[in-house]
Amino acid sequence: MRSLFTFIFIIINMWTVTVWSQEIRIDGSTTVGPICDAFVEAFLEKYPDQKFSVKKTGSGDGAAALAEGRCEIAAMSRLMKPDEFREAAEAGKMPIPFTVAMDGVCLIVNPANSVKELTGQQVRNIYSGKITNWKEVGGPDMPIVAISRDTSSGTYEVFYEIAMKKTKLGSRVEYSNANPAIFSRVATTKGAIGYVGLGFVKKGVVALKYDGIAPNKSTIASGRYTLARPLFLYTNGYPSVGSRLLEYCNYFLTEEGSEIIEAKGFVPMTEY
Repeated sequence: MRSLFTFIFIIINMWTVTVWSQEIRIDGSTTVGPICDAFVEAFLEKYPDQKFSVKKTGSGDGAAALAEGRCEIAAMSRLMKPDEFREAAEAGKMPIPFTVAMDGVCLIVNPANSVKELTGQQVRNIYSGKITNWKEVGGPDMPIVAISRDTSSGTYEVFYEIAMKKTKLGSRVEYSNANPAIFSRVATTKGAIGYVGLGFVKKGVVALKYDGIAPNKSTIASGRYTLARPLFLYTNGYPSVGSRLLEYCNYFLTEEGSEIIEAKGFVPMTEY
């Protein structure tokens, strides 16, 4: 009898370790990616046996990966669309969102550009192709190189919905698949303008005021900066209580998680 109980204990223990240390696959937004990476680093210090993989392929790809069972967490810089929910439901999945931070979509230019702010209408005219030279908005006589995120990006969705008001982008607009790529293009191109998450505004580019409001943690948290959006982690159903998956998704609520989010340049939800 004792050997039977010992056998059962070993089996239960093996099952528990397997469940807790099961690989957590994360796919999706390049904007949320730095938060995910930092959370992973913090978790590995606490749970060295935990396996993670993080892919940054865009919010749309993250939603598809969750629906297809290719990830446990879809990182998204926008809400799931109705058709994405439908596809997940048809695949037997139930997406559950965790709102981990707030972010601002920031318009950036090269430091050599004298333009410091743009109105919403000027932004629409630039990206639709009606304005093609910086002198038309009070800047130097220099052609505008407009750069956008690719259409599968959550950052693109927010920009298209709020800034462009669903106005079609012009044929000369360049498309890039990640925030770092846009940052690099703007930092090395005097006439360029692009848009990135707040966490990607750093030395080498200048963030413009939008309708008179500068993007920063204060203006985003207060709602005064209108090009703002929440950042999400989506799971298939609510994670099991006590699981590492749930602990990871709720890490933004801890003091350490909030500090990480702030250190990455985003606005912690604990400030609301």
